[in-house]
Amino acid sequence: MMKAGVTLLALLLLPFCAYAHKPSDSYLTIDMRQAEISLRWDIALRDLELAMGLDTDGDRRLTWAEVKAGQQAIASYALGRLRLVARDRDCALRAGRQQLVDHSDGTYSVLSVQSDCTPAQLLALHYDLLFDIDPTHRGLLRVIGTNRSDFFVLAPEDPEVALETGAQTSRWPTFVQFAVEGVRHIWIGLDHILFLLTLLLPFAVRWPAQTAEGMRSGRLRQIVLIVTAFTVAHSVTLSVASFGLVSLPSRWVESAIAATILLSAVNNIRPFLPGPRWAIAFALGLIHGFGFASVLADLGLPTSAFIVALGGFNLGVELGQLVVVLLLVPAAAGFRRAFIYQVPAMRTASLAIAAVASVWLIERGFNLEVMPL
Repeated sequence: MMKAGVTLLALLLLPFCAYAHKPSDSYLTIDMRQAEISLRWDIALRDLELAMGLDTDGDRRLTWAEVKAGQQAIASYALGRLRLVARDRDCALRAGRQQLVDHSDGTYSVLSVQSDCTPAQLLALHYDLLFDIDPTHRGLLRVIGTNRSDFFVLAPEDPEVALETGAQTSRWPTFVQFAVEGVRHIWIGLDHILFLLTLLLPFAVRWPAQTAEGMRSGRLRQIVLIVTAFTVAHSVTLSVASFGLVSLPSRWVESAIAATILLSAVNNIRPFLPGPRWAIAFALGLIHGFGFASVLADLGLPTSAFIVALGGFNLGVELGQLVVVLLLVPAAAGFRRAFIYQVPAMRTASLAIAAVASVWLIERGFNLEVMPL
């Protein structure tokens, strides 16, 4: 029976293996300080491989020779998915020399693009890179003007932005956009959700030695302590990493996040981690903040705009996390009242989560695809 339960839960969790990775982003910078508009566009090689198949020899590793051979195709593909419109005409875009650069989450192809448009008072940009194959993709647009920089998030439901080059605009839209991105990041960051789930699973159990009063007393307090500790921990490392004070390779961070889930799940089955659960949530939660920081670390925003973006993103992450907790806790309470969710079930669920986390750890640590979906 236990084996059947583990198998069923593992099958239900299989989709997590395919999607628990950093969301796809490209970084687009438009410089409007000169007579003609120039652009820099950083696109992840993994995204270009997904869209175009640059790996010509099929060994699942992109070499510089393969990227160089595909430069014209990369430029054609990218520029075919970007439009600049000034005074109701499309601007001509021409790609220059390409190069490679390392971001926090891997290697990117950098396109230098020139436009024949001048910085008109109103300029519209339309972006639809990768939206047809990855609806979670986002274009992170930075616009550098004479007096300030502004930032926009381009998404399938909001692919166009109208830019006012001469007007001073509020930072409020930047704050709101990053708050929305923070919520989205936690909701599609299934590894973060699974980590929260492993922390909260024991509170859904009717332990044999507990009385009804004993089950209620302190349970809510412990949940609040755990969620608060996790929040404080990842907020600290999110800020530290976003400001560039600490920089870790994305592969290390993603592997470590998988390890935190594995440790927490195994600890549910056979407790071995020292200290109270809130302290465990804090210690392991520090690692998750580095995962959140990958969204902001490579933007290159000026300090004032960066602080606004960081504040909005962090608020969004906390709001998204709060919604997850508000869904998990009542569901767990319902199972407990129905006498369905007992200690063996908690350990079975933890074992299934540990299995999924092990797959992630192998995939991320060794750059393998253990369970392709």
